[in-house]
Amino acid sequence: MASTNDLKNGMVLKLEGGQLWSVVEFQHVKPGKGPAFVRTKLKNVLSGKVVDKTFNAGVKVETATVDKRGMQFSYMDGDYFVFMDMDTYDQLHVDRKAVGDAANYLIEGFEAVVAQHEGEVLYVELPAAVELTINHTEPGVQGDRSTGGSKPAELETGYSIQVPLFITTGEKIKVDTRTGDYLGRVNS
Repeated sequence: MASTNDLKNGMVLKLEGGQLWSVVEFQHVKPGKGPAFVRTKLKNVLSGKVVDKTFNAGVKVETATVDKRGMQFSYMDGDYFVFMDMDTYDQLHVDRKAVGDAANYLIEGFEAVVAQHEGEVLYVELPAAVELTINHTEPGVQGDRSTGGSKPAELETGYSIQVPLFITTGEKIKVDTRTGDYLGRVNS
């Protein structure tokens, strides 16, 4: 248990029937009239839904212990992603649903943060940007410039993103894992 006065960004709360909510932002408000309160923006850990919620100041809220560990993606086992704990070398099978959009950017050897609560995997978090190779993209046409249009390109994971016209098959690029945007070439 914690008081609403102790809230911090990233803290996970257990609210409304055991649902887990992560604190995205919070603000203590002391109006001229009436009691103080805490205005928060909470994100549902499983669904990703974001809601605004107001608490009276000093109210007790239940916190949840979320164990976040750096793990390395090893291989696919049917519909499960197998991650290896880098300290203990234990393997963890993670359901595709828990991996979510991170599946679009995972290749063997990538490191990710796996968040668990009471033995259940909540989500997999990748770094903000990853480096991936272009499997296939149509060749650019003479006259294509670095400014201007974009074209689809298939990454080595099989996921397609939009890249500038000058990018070619086999190039290594940096991709934003939160938005799926092309960030730039990787100089080797």
